[in-house]
Amino acid sequence: MTSYRKRALAVVATASMTASLAACGGGSSPGGTTEGGTLYYYITKPVEHVDPQRVYVGRDISNFNRLVYRSLVSFPISTDAKEANTPVPDLATDTGTVSDGAKTWKFTLRDGVTWQDGKAITCEDVKYGASRVFATDVITGGPNYILSYLDVPAGKDGLPAYKGPYRKTGQADFDKAVTCAGKTITYHFKKPWPDFNLATAALLMMSPFRQDQDRGDKSNFAIFSSGPYKLQGTWEKEKGATLVRNENYDPKTDTTKLRKALPDKIVFTIGQPAETIYDRLIADSGTDKFAVTSERTPPAYYSQIQGEVADRSVNVESPYVNYLVPNFTKVKSLKVRQAIAMATDATSWITAGGGDRAYLTAKSIVNPAVVGYQDNAAFTAPPSGDPLAAKKLLQESGVSVPYPLIFQYPSSDTADKQAAGLKQTWEKAGFKVTLDGLGDTYYDVIQKPDNDGDVMWGGWGADWPSAITVTAPLFDSRPNGVGVKGATSNGQDYGNYQSDAFNALVDRAQSASSLDDQTKVLQDADLQLGKDVAYIPLDIQKFNFVRGSKVTGYVNTPPSAMNPDLGAIGVEK
Repeated sequence: MTSYRKRALAVVATASMTASLAACGGGSSPGGTTEGGTLYYYITKPVEHVDPQRVYVGRDISNFNRLVYRSLVSFPISTDAKEANTPVPDLATDTGTVSDGAKTWKFTLRDGVTWQDGKAITCEDVKYGASRVFATDVITGGPNYILSYLDVPAGKDGLPAYKGPYRKTGQADFDKAVTCAGKTITYHFKKPWPDFNLATAALLMMSPFRQDQDRGDKSNFAIFSSGPYKLQGTWEKEKGATLVRNENYDPKTDTTKLRKALPDKIVFTIGQPAETIYDRLIADSGTDKFAVTSERTPPAYYSQIQGEVADRSVNVESPYVNYLVPNFTKVKSLKVRQAIAMATDATSWITAGGGDRAYLTAKSIVNPAVVGYQDNAAFTAPPSGDPLAAKKLLQESGVSVPYPLIFQYPSSDTADKQAAGLKQTWEKAGFKVTLDGLGDTYYDVIQKPDNDGDVMWGGWGADWPSAITVTAPLFDSRPNGVGVKGATSNGQDYGNYQSDAFNALVDRAQSASSLDDQTKVLQDADLQLGKDVAYIPLDIQKFNFVRGSKVTGYVNTPPSAMNPDLGAIGVEK
């Protein structure tokens, strides 16, 4: 998922975590034991979706999974990297039975699990939840991997013939692909999906949804709970909401590995700028003592994180990588793209953005936490760039110098300073750089196939612990619609990259029946991207958070995308 505004924060890091990721610092063991009280959660920008099939922000997926929506399997609360990214049974009795070369998966629901009105959660509810993903004209914004995997034939438009539960077109095809037998649900896929249970744990797209509660688009801010909390009143997009205990939730059907459900009430407050949030958290008075936030500490506040405030802070490595993308419709010469990469000063970018408290240097678009990670050997430039070597490449390309270069990025005071650092070394190499800082419509601009930018900024994190959710969605031109006549968007392929060699590797990875085989092919795919300079790695984001002094059991774990994990956190009474 993209890490900026449009989907804000992505999901889940992974099975091979670095030590700094597991050692959160400043926190306690995963979860406290203090029950009761009210926890406050501060968020700056509105939550776009509350509907489980539409939620696609890592913070929100984790929060809602811990509090109001249960899945067949989920990731547990743990600071041990391997444990944190190993699914455990949730609504299901186990983590799934796989057969037919990973094309068939079965799960059986446990006894006694209910909705907030006390009615049992059924296999049909789980099936109906999956069906909603196919209503792409109504259930928008969420992950849609199941559309390309489920064994449903394609229609004339190339999309699945099944159009979701509202139109019921192709309903018989869906009913063959997803079947219920008592409490057992079976999914039939057209190609292997060996990590389907990881996808199910990482996203809410397979979560149950009861048909009689479905109001289509009007369900976007409604919550019908299957978890320990329920919505009190309404969810107000610009202001927030309050969750209270769900009296029909039975903890005997759940595990504290997933949900400790400690506070009696959780209040989400939306709309305060990050600076206001940190003024309040640092001052630590009133209800702010009982507060956490998903907003990162502004770099200007780093000097205040000392003494007892430092004791209430963490600095953790996130799952998100920031990168640059050359526009292949404009920068067609490989030598020119290589020159851009060679002259890129990632060190100045990181320094201007807050230094090593805010970033680490990236050596691939894949986060080091993802299974099978390796440095991309195609990128040979030093972190601070090599303008002289870049100038030689530019001369070898045969283009006229200075070569014009428009750099597009989401503008802010910090980002403007970072962009100025990149401009300096690029111009030393022989480029004439125009900085084009864009506002809230950033993605609307760079996703246009005829965008005039030469290099664009991007940010992404894996949807689940596999590079299949990084390189494929970002650079496979086919699902992104690159090169399609009349297309109005290039999807996530902002640089309009098209490569038969890369796409063939994606096909091989998606057809692999074992995760080991898939991982090896994905490593080759990343190397191909590097050879083509389809991207230039910049940094790995680090998160800085401060919490109130009365918060207990504070922890940031991978399942929450390194945000505060509400499955563990409580407050002092």
